[in-house]
Amino acid sequence: MRDGALRLDRTAPAPASARRASTRTGFLVLDPQRLDAPANAVAATVESTVPAGAEVAVDVRGALGGDQWTEWVEARPGAPAALPTEVGTVQVRLALTAEADAPEVRRLDLRAFSQVNRSGDVAAEAAGLSYRVYATREGLVGGTTANGHVIVARDHFVALPSRRGLSSKDTGTYSVRVCASNGRCEWAPVWDVGPWNTKDDYWNPSSTREMWKDLAQGKPEAQAAYENGYNGGKDQFGRAVANPAGIDLGDGTFWDGLKLTDNSWVTVTYQWTGSGPAGVVRTASTPLNVRSSASSTASQVGLAANYAQVRVECQVTGESVSGTQGTSNVWYRLAAGKFVAKAYVSGVSGATNC
Repeated sequence: MRDGALRLDRTAPAPASARRASTRTGFLVLDPQRLDAPANAVAATVESTVPAGAEVAVDVRGALGGDQWTEWVEARPGAPAALPTEVGTVQVRLALTAEADAPEVRRLDLRAFSQVNRSGDVAAEAAGLSYRVYATREGLVGGTTANGHVIVARDHFVALPSRRGLSSKDTGTYSVRVCASNGRCEWAPVWDVGPWNTKDDYWNPSSTREMWKDLAQGKPEAQAAYENGYNGGKDQFGRAVANPAGIDLGDGTFWDGLKLTDNSWVTVTYQWTGSGPAGVVRTASTPLNVRSSASSTASQVGLAANYAQVRVECQVTGESVSGTQGTSNVWYRLAAGKFVAKAYVSGVSGATNC
């Protein structure tokens, strides 16, 4: 911010996973705002200067309670951000991108209101939407993700090719469950944008998907380009797609959580599209062990990264464990045969006994 205007810093990073070093991206996340009345739409008027090759976007999301929010939805000129349900609190995020000259925002006016949801509310299953997609290892240690996280060795996060599901740094509001064919799973936050595309929220239906609306729900554009020659076999930047990746995995997620040795097909569940009890993993720093039963001596069948949001199917009584959230003999079942100790998970409410 300078002279009353918001500008993109020339040192702003490029999202590591997208591998577009020339495209700098910066976010300004404003404080949540309580509305006078529930609303499901937000219109934005922006006074700005946007040079060629640059972009200014206004993203909006609504609070669902606790640490759960709707997906980020862009409010465009003449097209308000349409939220899937009426909410009492909204939050706004300004996204500035540039390849050369930086954009400038001088004024932002917002108006919240209710409108008929013409696409209809999408009722997700409790666990959330799941799709089988191709996963690649991100690597890029020392690089910076779209949310400003500096990638470290054996890091635990993922990248998806749309900022609609991008968590802020050191949060896991938008997290995924990634499961490999070997039966192992990791719950990890979405901290980067990529691979290949940056506007491909392929998990959404065509009515709300940002780009590539003619593709089947759950099919990444990169997969269609690689397998079927869609878009001339190229991504949104005109690059020839060399693999069908729909998710990038941090090295720790890839090697330690899933025990993968090469790029692979995985099943991804987009946690924020689900419903029901949810909590946030809170450890000193290392991932939380996911066990096959409610005991610290049970076999490890996966990991839950620090900050990741996890959906809780039910709870059981097991071994008493002391952790960041106190001492408890309660364990949460996240999926069949996959349990974590309550002592390391905050914010769960309403979980029933298994």
